[in-house]
Amino acid sequence: MSQVFDLLIVGGGVTGSALLYLSCKYTDIKHVGMLEKYAAPARVNSLHSNNSQTLHCGDIETNYSLEKALKVQRAARMVENYATTQPDIDHLIFKYPKMVLGVGAQECRQLRERLDALSANYPRLRLLEPKDIARIEPAVAYAKGRMRSEEMIALGSEDEYSAVNFEALARSFVRQARRCVSKQVDVEYNQRVRHIKRQGELFIVETGKTCYQARAIVVCAGGHSLKLAHDLGYGHHFSVLPVAGSYYFTPQVLNGKVYTVQNDKLPFAAIHGDPDLMVPGKTRWGPTALVLPVLERYNWETLKDFMGIFRFDRQVWNVLYDLLKVSDIRNYMFKNFLFEVPILRRALFLKDARKIVPDLKYGDMKFAHHVGGIRPQLIDKDNRRLMMGAAKIDTGIGAVFNMTPPPGATCCLENAEVDMRTIAEFLGAKVDETRFAADLLINDQRHASKDLPAHIISGADAA
Repeated sequence: MSQVFDLLIVGGGVTGSALLYLSCKYTDIKHVGMLEKYAAPARVNSLHSNNSQTLHCGDIETNYSLEKALKVQRAARMVENYATTQPDIDHLIFKYPKMVLGVGAQECRQLRERLDALSANYPRLRLLEPKDIARIEPAVAYAKGRMRSEEMIALGSEDEYSAVNFEALARSFVRQARRCVSKQVDVEYNQRVRHIKRQGELFIVETGKTCYQARAIVVCAGGHSLKLAHDLGYGHHFSVLPVAGSYYFTPQVLNGKVYTVQNDKLPFAAIHGDPDLMVPGKTRWGPTALVLPVLERYNWETLKDFMGIFRFDRQVWNVLYDLLKVSDIRNYMFKNFLFEVPILRRALFLKDARKIVPDLKYGDMKFAHHVGGIRPQLIDKDNRRLMMGAAKIDTGIGAVFNMTPPPGATCCLENAEVDMRTIAEFLGAKVDETRFAADLLINDQRHASKDLPAHIISGADAA
């Protein structure tokens, strides 16, 4: 404990590594460190196999309001501005055609209305008629050799960055942070943080091997973040509902990303098909949504951690009961449970996937074993609601806890920007605004993150 970090980051996924990068490059914070429990960055939800690999821009996500779409667009542009200036760009960010498909009169009408609302801010977004869909994604447009009989249109674009290897992006952030020669940057792997406490003006971060001291800490450890927040006495009115996503593989039948119209009554992503960046020749389908009592997918050792923060009581039951009262949600959860049952799952999931590709066959569909991650959703017991969206606890004393930055890893740099500014203010450090804007906010300084907050619980409200 001889060294004292100015800022210590817990968690080396794409969110934690993005904060490491921003803090080292754009602030005058001198000593920055990052602790990661595994032997390399991005081994949990940022791992290439554990997320949809999508750069969400807000245009084809039909459940986003205009305000949320613009916020997500800003976040996506930050990732694009970073990745496209790196020497290993070909390993970080990728261009694929993308579209959201509407089938039937109601969905087609909804997409036309959405285009009217978004067109001023998304100049590349186009209305795709059946002949356009057939040109871009023939497997979507045709059934048994003929154009599909249902009314069908799509919104999409053909020449935009739409996919990211967030695992590679996290590694890139760490490499670039370590190249900041004017800073002391320490990255420690195989360091599982077990406890955090406050001692005077410093935070003591305990691992199984040693202790670290820091003037400020930011925890980016998914569901584990809530446990560590509890250590400091914050967030006890929160429980957690871990939602696992699973995927299926078929032979490559899509050239790009094809989404479907979101049911507004469901707080979960609608089915979509994507190329898999790391599995050539396959199309990946999903995600399904299943509540599991673990904080990391396929890691049952985290069951104990989940039980420590779930804390089932009457208030938690009230929130779950409210969800189950909604027939759409109840039916969706039951169907997604069946999606996990061997033998049954292929036939059931195939029916949904055929909305996108009508000619898919049972033999084409294979469950993607050990693919998919966990998104921990917070249960706000005091306000009797499930917090679908970003969850951040800002204690106001130099400690920030991130649970679920949505939509997924797209918001890594924007979330890191919020934390960078919070910690810089606490430490009395300066942010190089000119350089930051020139590098990451190119042609996109209209929507300052401070005007578009996530769900941030701060100060006394967090305790």
